[in-house]
Amino acid sequence: IFPVVPSARVAKKMEDHGADGVVVEGTEAGGHVGEATTFTLTRQAALAVSIPVISAGGIADGNGIVAAFALGAEGVQLGTRFVASKETPIHENYKQAILNASDTATFVSGRRAGGPIRIERNKASQKHVALDENPATDMNTLEKFTLPSLIKAARDGDTENEIVTYGQIASIIHEIKSVKQIIEELFHEAEEVLGNLKLDL
Repeated sequence: IFPVVPSARVAKKMEDHGADGVVVEGTEAGGHVGEATTFTLTRQAALAVSIPVISAGGIADGNGIVAAFALGAEGVQLGTRFVASKETPIHENYKQAILNASDTATFVSGRRAGGPIRIERNKASQKHVALDENPATDMNTLEKFTLPSLIKAARDGDTENEIVTYGQIASIIHEIKSVKQIIEELFHEAEEVLGNLKLDL
């Protein structure tokens, strides 16, 4: 059991309740997020618990993998990189949205209602913000809008008028590849990064 957690405090609580490890997901990730960045969260959780820490959020290449391990992670979880893969059963328009993304293509909405989520800037995100700004909107109300809209975007490919989620790292993803190719390239890159590290301390 590896619960996804937004803070070192929750990671420790999960360890105390018998979790086998934790996935610490930073605010750079797509979808529902906490406030801590992956960089700070990974290090703090690694120091707080003795169970394995899996780092997630903002990792899409070998550099990110090496950084996560340097901070104390024992593994990584990648979402956005694999959404943009040949095997992922979603509409090609959704995958193309990731390939077209800039580093400022997403933002976090839903904080007021208690359900912060990283989404792409489009017509649906404007509706999401308006809903969140309404004092009468709670998290359940926001989810009733968000989830069906996200499903439509992934199924039908309407990335202009429906909710689209992906991580901030999307801008470094430029090609749809097979899962096998992605995994092989990730670890080849990580090995190259480690080989090229020069620490003149």
